[in-house]
Amino acid sequence: MNNLFSIDCGEVLLREFRAEDVDSIYEITSQPEVYEFLPDWRSTREQRLNWVTNYEVPDNKEFLAALPNIGGANYLKLGIILKETGEFIGFCNTGLKEELSEPNREIAYAISKHYRNRGYTTRAVKGLIKYLFENTDVEQLNAVVLPQNVSSDKVIQKSGFRFNGDIEIEDQTHSHYTLNKEDWKSLLNSPTKGDKYETI
Repeated sequence: MNNLFSIDCGEVLLREFRAEDVDSIYEITSQPEVYEFLPDWRSTREQRLNWVTNYEVPDNKEFLAALPNIGGANYLKLGIILKETGEFIGFCNTGLKEELSEPNREIAYAISKHYRNRGYTTRAVKGLIKYLFENTDVEQLNAVVLPQNVSSDKVIQKSGFRFNGDIEIEDQTHSHYTLNKEDWKSLLNSPTKGDKYETI
């Protein structure tokens, strides 16, 4: 992995973007099942190459260099890698969501249509949550989901987020979820929920 930053999430691994991921990211974000909910990620291959090389990879380095005080550091974009094959099957990111009031750090994600409904996305989201709460100064995380994105809604709820009302973003109503560090710790330490949370 050439010493790339990574987070072990069980069957999948999160690792920072690299230039060689361009084709995989382009293929995933070209799927209607993905760009329906993440239209800003749709691009040409040339745009994707430019974004990964000149923005996303450097942004990741900046984020990691700022640890643990990431208040001003914006994005960390991580590929979801299937351990068994090494295949890039999705991504799980954290960044500042300008449309939300502070603290406005969010988690966002997508997975290839070929790997849905296997628990991989939930594992990735939980892995990133754990990393952020244990290794950075983050005290609260957000997620925004379009109501019709039922699969994403399930991932967010399985990951411990609580519904915080509706919010308008770009003339569309989104469900807004939050997860506080103390609530996350309580969830992990719950005798009835802790093991289930860790293993899903």
